[in-house]
Amino acid sequence: MKIETGLLDSQVLQRTRAGVCDTEFAGTCSGSGGGGVFVTVTKGGKPLAGFRGRRVGSASGGRFRGRLKGLSAGGPYEVELSIRNGKEAAEEITVPDVLVGDVWLLGGQSNMQGCGLLGDLPRARRDVRAFYMDDRWAPAQDPIHNLWEAVDQVHADLNGGVRPGMPEGRGAGPGAAFAGRMRDLSGVPQGLLACAHGGSSMTQWDPALRKLGDRSLYGAMLRRFRKNGSRVAGLLWYQGCSDASPEASGLYTKRMKAFIAAVRRDFGDPNLPVVVVQISRVTAWGGDGARHWNSVQDQQRRLSEVVRNCAVVPAIDLALDDGIHIEGRDQNRLGRRLAYAMNVLRTGRRAGLPPIRLKKVSVVQYHGAGSVVAEFDRVAGALRSLSRPYGFAIVDRTGTPYVFDTKVEGRKVIVRSSLGVQDLRGMSLHYGFGIDPYCNITDEADRSLPVFGPIPIGLPVALTPYVRTVRISRFQPAPEKLHGLKYPRQFGRLGLERRVFTQDFLDRHEEFARSGPGEKVSFHVCRFRCRDKMQLETQVGYDGPVKVWLDGKEVFHDPNGTNPAVAGAARLALQPGRGEHDLVVALGSNGGKAWGIYLRFERKDVPARLLKKGPEHYAMPELLD
Repeated sequence: MKIETGLLDSQVLQRTRAGVCDTEFAGTCSGSGGGGVFVTVTKGGKPLAGFRGRRVGSASGGRFRGRLKGLSAGGPYEVELSIRNGKEAAEEITVPDVLVGDVWLLGGQSNMQGCGLLGDLPRARRDVRAFYMDDRWAPAQDPIHNLWEAVDQVHADLNGGVRPGMPEGRGAGPGAAFAGRMRDLSGVPQGLLACAHGGSSMTQWDPALRKLGDRSLYGAMLRRFRKNGSRVAGLLWYQGCSDASPEASGLYTKRMKAFIAAVRRDFGDPNLPVVVVQISRVTAWGGDGARHWNSVQDQQRRLSEVVRNCAVVPAIDLALDDGIHIEGRDQNRLGRRLAYAMNVLRTGRRAGLPPIRLKKVSVVQYHGAGSVVAEFDRVAGALRSLSRPYGFAIVDRTGTPYVFDTKVEGRKVIVRSSLGVQDLRGMSLHYGFGIDPYCNITDEADRSLPVFGPIPIGLPVALTPYVRTVRISRFQPAPEKLHGLKYPRQFGRLGLERRVFTQDFLDRHEEFARSGPGEKVSFHVCRFRCRDKMQLETQVGYDGPVKVWLDGKEVFHDPNGTNPAVAGAARLALQPGRGEHDLVVALGSNGGKAWGIYLRFERKDVPARLLKKGPEHYAMPELLD
């Protein structure tokens, strides 16, 4: 007799809801005649009641098949199968060291495969096992994904036709730590089916490729599932890096929904629990990589909203062992987080809380400036960070961040900016913005906040970026608080020069300090063009006395302007017609305390339906300088 599927040496058999095994097995035998398949099971050398010579299947035509039911979770068991036609056993085989517990699929790409440095590994346990890629059961010890010995051809095909080499000193993944924690939580043995492959994309995991058998990743995973009795407890998935591209990122949710639906159908469990890792970070990614990387992360965050019985575990705060792979020690942390989430999925809220979720975003005035408050639920205890909280960004549509501090208060995070409350409209809130952010906020169960964004702050508005290019004047003597200051009709006398500033605040404080005694004034000239007549709100921030003219007409004067400069402190309603215009802002030196100005425009006459569609659907003032 030779067993092909369902009952292998040292295997972990998947238990049913009743806590017992129910596995189908099949294989070949030498006899061509028929007969019954009988089983005897021993534990500790003693036969189990009800499992001494029980008929569990039949044989004919050189093949046998059967079904072993009723072994309680635990073990180890020794299973003896025999084929009989009458009283004598024609053939027999013994399967040693069999356990009954929970079995998990490990799928995705390199961070599930395991590329962390080997070092701080979970200890091997006899009741925590893996089905390695050479179709062998053994205690789970990294590297679990031994691709250099893989049976399935796809792992060679994806590596130029040869199996990947054995990496020296690497191979740590989250699987062993996950299974160890699940053993502690459930009290039953654990098994892992290693199926991941580094660098793989959703198109390479396409379920439609199952027809290729072990020459496809999906087909190879399905083969390994069937070889082990066609029962598992759930799927762990870490993948998405290879889909963070212009071509693939927009399709990620659609492809993941189809993939999970196919797994549940083909693997025979419509409610199969799935826990997905939200991809972490990368130190370099080509082209417009950050936008697509963040897009995949945000889609993953929202997967549980569109896929039932699915949880998403963040990893953004974990350390790396190279430019993209989570370090070995933090793979253990990730494994424990996966176990926490999977245990809640399987057993409900009595086991704990699902992963942390963003609940609400609001805007408040905090010490004179606008701050964004992010509230979270499903937090274990309170939020915390081991050092100054970090990872949030308030971002305008150019991708410029505006955050100077972050405060954690219970289950809230206060993200402080230097902008006014009104200036935050039309911006967006992010956690984990970009490809390589530093994020360090967790709850008391060591579970990270999820990467998210863009989350719109308030209703959409039609805003230009802050003006960074203007013509500036030499410093001129100025009347006190700019009273009586006239519009400079002859710009040529001001010694204007074109200046490109590197930040939104047009900072001249060092020049002001060198301008000599007495009050001085600096003129800032911004030229812009309107395609048609527009209703504009000119937003000016300043830290000294200020005057503003549009096309030579005074439109604003604040003689008492002083530190600090708050963006958008003055909002001037203007209606420039079609054509080119000059906006001139004069800033007084404020006794040497003035530094500079903020300046930008908001168009107020854009219909709401066009605002929702985005800036490509309406015209804005064109900055000319």
